[in-house]
Amino acid sequence: MAHAPGHTRQAQPQQLGRCGSRADRTRAAARAKVCSAHRCHSSVSPQRIAIASENGRYEVVYGAGVLPGAGIRIKSLGENSGVFLLCSPRVASHWRGKLERALRSVRLRSTVVFDDREESKNTATVERICRELVRAGADRRALLVAAGGGVVGDVAGFVAASYLRGVALVHIPTTVVAQVDSAIGGKTGVNLPEGKNLVGAFYSPRLVLADPVTLSTLPDREFRSGLYEIIKYGVIADERLFVFLENSVETLANRDAKAIDFVIPRCIQAKAKVVSRDERESGLREILNFGHTFAHALETATAYRKYLHGEAVGWGMIAASRLAARMGLLTTESAARIERLVRRVGPLPALPATKASRLLEIMHSDKKTRGGQLRFVLSGKIGSAETFGPIAPKLVTKVLGHLGRET
Repeated sequence: MAHAPGHTRQAQPQQLGRCGSRADRTRAAARAKVCSAHRCHSSVSPQRIAIASENGRYEVVYGAGVLPGAGIRIKSLGENSGVFLLCSPRVASHWRGKLERALRSVRLRSTVVFDDREESKNTATVERICRELVRAGADRRALLVAAGGGVVGDVAGFVAASYLRGVALVHIPTTVVAQVDSAIGGKTGVNLPEGKNLVGAFYSPRLVLADPVTLSTLPDREFRSGLYEIIKYGVIADERLFVFLENSVETLANRDAKAIDFVIPRCIQAKAKVVSRDERESGLREILNFGHTFAHALETATAYRKYLHGEAVGWGMIAASRLAARMGLLTTESAARIERLVRRVGPLPALPATKASRLLEIMHSDKKTRGGQLRFVLSGKIGSAETFGPIAPKLVTKVLGHLGRET
């Protein structure tokens, strides 16, 4: 997996769909147009958003052109003994050359390409990467650069937290989910067969560099998957963002550069406010898990093979909104607005035939559970959320039952 710059090997090649059709060419042309539009904006100064953490302050830098300038920004962090790039096969195929050129000025030593499918987000992958780092000569002054989506960031972050008891980390998120959520806040972790993110650590990066140009190579399904996380921020923290999405979600789904440049920094700012006040999720930060209790149960029940993470969160937000309405916390009108917006992003994969009792069993292993009692992040008004519990399992079963009969 680890190789000197200039050579690529994929341990587990990704399956590729058919290409060359008129629809493929149309989508490719649209992505090229978005990429070109963002490059035209590259003269605009990047936005810098500060995050407070236990280990000191770090910045999220967002803007077109941030990726080519990564070496300069990393150099400002101080000396290191060498940089090790960790990325997915897709990122390697699209961006490896640009990344390696950008990192040469800070002593890029090796590139590690690893499978970023959710089913590979496990301790075995962490061990393989750590062993590659040993063979490549990474010491305690090494700096890891994680370039990719949520799985790359979660795994590379846990590697950085664990390898030699902690080495420096920089995130270069290349998906919508990673740019607005997973690369920010220091959460790292991997899955067990019993559930998602059950092994991990809080470990803050030194820097996060988010370049919207990298979103241009995302497949449509993955791009749209990230939009569900953007909707989440509107529901839990930003009513103005929610209204913007109600008016413009199709424009955003078509990768309009101005829409992207409005929503992504706004989500980053929302998350920055939350994690700066509650880095270790002792209270306020739990609101970022809106929809995730249901989502993680769906992902676990389907062995992480049916849903992209954002799609599972989409179903989770629908279920959480219906639960809040059934409890009298949220008006039925507001619950319907949330559900309509989620469904406008695109058709969600159907719910599995899994019994509600199995989903409830998985939910009981959720990190928000206290004393065996279910707790959920729910919204009582669009633009705000909090954790409620204990929640009667019968209520959850009814919500799941109604959803299951509709699909």
